[in-house]
Amino acid sequence: MKMQATEVRKKMIVVRMNNTEFEQVEKLRKQSTERNISSYVRKISLNKPVTIKYRNQSADDFLNQMLELKKELNAIGNNFNQAVHKLHLLDKIPEFRLWIQHYDALHQSFISKTEQINFKVNELYEQWLLK
Repeated sequence: MKMQATEVRKKMIVVRMNNTEFEQVEKLRKQSTERNISSYVRKISLNKPVTIKYRNQSADDFLNQMLELKKELNAIGNNFNQAVHKLHLLDKIPEFRLWIQHYDALHQSFISKTEQINFKVNELYEQWLLK
């Protein structure tokens, strides 16, 4: 099976634009999947299809809220972790030993759930980044 050689682009068209016009074209290009302005303008001028990115604003808002929640949960988890470590210093006192055992399991559960949320938010963020 022979591969077709792509034709080298030798011809150039120069289009002069003011800053406002260029910014408008660049804004439109950024909304598409084209990586550079040259390929975007070429497709548009040849009336070829250009794939436009579609973003769901409610999903973007949800993602931003989840990212904030993730930060807050990480901060709470860090504070909880520090408190449990300090309490481990007091495990010589019998009442504290029982309390530590009880809350150590709660701490592990909290960390596990926080990691699950963290993973899901990162997964969603990666999906939206690629769109």
